[in-house]
Parts: sequence; C-alpha cells; structure tokens
Amino acid sequence: MNRVAAWFDARLGGGAWVRKAMRKVFPEHWTFLLGEIALYAFVVVLVTGVFLTFFFKPSMSEVVYAGPYAPLRGVRMSEAYASTLEISFEVRGGLLIRQLHHWGTLVFLAAITVHLLRNFFTGAFRKPRDLNWIIGVALFALVMFNGLFGYSLPDDVLSGAGLRILHAITLSVPLVGTYLASFLFGGEYPGEDIIARLYSIHTLLIPALLLALLPLHALVLTWRQTHTQFRAKRLSNAQVRGVPFYPAFAAKTTAFFLFVFAVIALLATLFQINPIWLYGPYRPSVVGAGSQPDWYMAFMEGALRIMPPWEITVFGFTVSLSVLIPALIGPGALFTGLALWPFVERWITGDHRVHHLLDRPRDAPIRTGIGVAGVVFYGILWMAGGNDVLAHTFHISLDTTTRFFRVAVLVGPVLAYVIAYRIALGLQARDRRTLTSGVETGVIVRLPAGGYEEIEAPAGDELVAALTPPDPPVRPSRFNTADWRRAVAGSRADDD
Repeated sequence: MNRVAAWFDARLGGGAWVRKAMRKVFPEHWTFLLGEIALYAFVVVLVTGVFLTFFFKPSMSEVVYAGPYAPLRGVRMSEAYASTLEISFEVRGGLLIRQLHHWGTLVFLAAITVHLLRNFFTGAFRKPRDLNWIIGVALFALVMFNGLFGYSLPDDVLSGAGLRILHAITLSVPLVGTYLASFLFGGEYPGEDIIARLYSIHTLLIPALLLALLPLHALVLTWRQTHTQFRAKRLSNAQVRGVPFYPAFAAKTTAFFLFVFAVIALLATLFQINPIWLYGPYRPSVVGAGSQPDWYMAFMEGALRIMPPWEITVFGFTVSLSVLIPALIGPGALFTGLALWPFVERWITGDHRVHHLLDRPRDAPIRTGIGVAGVVFYGILWMAGGNDVLAHTFHISLDTTTRFFRVAVLVGPVLAYVIAYRIALGLQARDRRTLTSGVETGVIVRLPAGGYEEIEAPAGDELVAALTPPDPPVRPSRFNTADWRRAVAGSRADDD
C-alpha cells in the first residue's frame, strides 16, 4: 500500500494533504449522523436508479400487455407502464430494486429534512456556513421535485393523478402557463412527450446537479470550514473534539453505511410500496379514491385542498389564486425564506461573528419558536392532504375537515410559536437555577426545626460549560429590540 501510494504521489502529488486529511478530527455526537444517513441513502438511490434505467422504457406509445400478470393481459397501456410491470415481474430482482429505489428516496428525503431542522434549531447555518446552508436548501428542493418526477414515470393511475395536478399548476402560471404546459406535455393533456421529458430531467439533469452540489455540501465545504460541535468544557471556536478520520471514523462510518443500507433493504423486502399493478394504467377519466402522494409532497396537496376557490382578473386575464398561491407562491416563499434566514437573523441580531459552537434550542427562543411554528404549519398541511381519508375514517363531513384545516393552518403555528417560546424561557430559567443553586442529588435531610430539605451538589465544570449560554453580540444602537437580542442571540432572558 505504501508503494502504491508513493507511486501516485510521485505522479499526482497531494501526499502531504492526504496524510493531513487522515488525521482530521470528526465530532462524535449522534446528531452529526443525520447528514450521513442522507448521503448513504443517496448512494442507494443512485445505484438502484442506474439498474432501473437498463429496463425502463420512457415512452407513451401504446402496447397490449401480454406478460405474466394475468389481470392485465390484453389491456392497452403505455410502454412506460408495461416496462415497469416487466421490471416488477420478469426481471430477476427487479421488484426488490424498484422498492429499494423508492424506499431509499423516502429515507433520503426524511434524513435531509431532519438534518435541515437540526441545523436550524442549533444555529449551524451561521457564519461561515451560510453558503453551505443555501446549498443544503437547494439540495432539498431538487431531491423533492426529482422524487415527484420519478414517482410519475410508471404512468399508472396514481402517478397520473399527480401529473394532472402538475398540469393544472403549470397552467396557473400567469401569461405563459398555457405555453409551458403545451411544451412540457407535448400538446393537449396528457400529451405524448411528458414521460420522456420527465425521464430526462429525473435521470440526467437533476442527478447531475446533485452530484455536483452534494460533495460540495457534505465534503468540500464541511472539510474546509471544520465541523460544528456542542458547547463543552475547554472547547472554543478554534478547537474540535472527536476522533481522527483514519482509522476510527472511517471504520465507524463504513459500519454506519451498512446499517443504513440494511434498514432500507429490510423496508424494501418486508413492506410493499407503490404496487402499480393494483392501480392499472393511467386513463384521464380515472381517478382512484383516496389517492395520496408520497409524504414529502403531501403539504402541497393539503394546501391545494383547503385553499378557497379564489380568482382574479387582471387586464382581461383570469388568474387562479386557488392554484397559484398553494402550489407556486407558497413553496417559493418557503424555500426562499429558508435560504435567506441566516442573513435575516444576522441583520436582526447584528451578530457577524464566526460560529463553530452550536446553540441549544432553548438558547435562542425566538428562532426555536419560529422553527416549531414552521413544523406545525407543514404538519397541518400534510394532514390536510388526506382530508378525504380522515373524513371517511372518522365518519365526519368532508366540508367540516376542510374548514377545520383552514382555521388550524392559521391558528396552529401561532400557538406553537408561543408555547415553544415560553418553554425555551422556562428551560433557561431552570439552567440558571442549576448554575446558582446546584444539581439535585435526591438526598433529603431533616432540619433542626423539623422541616426537610434536599441536598444540592455544585454543578461540575462540564455541566457549567454546557448550560452557560453564549455571549450576546454587540448590536448597533439603532436596534432597540432587546428581546430579539436576548432570545435569538442566545443570551440569558430576564423573565421566566
């Protein structure tokens, strides 16, 4: 191995950099594994996707099915649907690979979501990682829409319902909507070219962007900027505590990749997902009852369902706000707000310092309240995407569920913000009591006067370092919002 390494070093150089990289320290906190789950799930999706491209035919030309699945023999269907049936029933291991690909995508998106929330609530997006945060938000958007496009490729009834919604959203774009829809679908809905064009986007364009941005986000910038870590004794912005990349972290992360693959493989083996043979080929006149998209698109489905049927006329053109707001303006505002949040918080707090140490959510109550409000807002829209299923399951009126979600989507985030904000302040107060009074020991003694008292031990250095909030930044005098200074910047709040 040494001779091979010396051979490459003599021709390519970089030996000193490699030796230094092998000694790079990686933190051991479990929350740092969330990004690794996303990375390894992407590897599974990429490998299985390459396998599926060998057999999938992205064509809407009609054929008559004559394969082994008896209930569909003699049925006219597109080549895309027929080839998906072939992968599922005739290609050795094809159904397992399909399910690995689908479950891997769901795990990939779930890991990205939780990883993004972890970075938001701990303030990992602050300088110098604001650029990396923007790349992460872009990755989240790209993966979400690529999942939607891949979900639409089999051309079954369920994915066709999603394409119908995509067509309506495209038409809702003011002025150019009809032209965009005609270009994307290749004519009147459902057109002849939509599957082939989605296939090109799904397998070429977006994967190329992901392959460029993901290493930049997960490896290059993270390696250059060092890792964040939680506050502890003898830690500062200039120090990282953990294990070296080789051999400790390399062995650990290899095992973790095997664990992630094992979980996805178990899901693909034991839990059926997207059985397109039960839905049948897509027909514009058919919509299955209880049709639901994958979980990551359910928030948009819910927004479309509860949005009132508003329309406006501008210069003789009718604009459908009932589609434009929930499907385009809403998601656009969400991703724009996420991308700009590091700069908004920096402008409000006046904090332009470099941060390598993370906040606890309680140290920034306003940021935490806003984050919890966003999670509740998303969760309510997610549940609204199944309002028909909820109405049927609990035997209540569909109109009642719709009206409930219209109110809840406005009231719920406000209540969530207030509750999260007050809980964070209460936890800060408890930390101050621990720092001043000590740690509860559970030992009760009787006082000479007859009363009882618990003995408290002084907080240790590690606990003091963890509980002590960071110093607030120096803010310009033109800002008089002291509550923002204390809460967002993580200083101690005066009130409980």
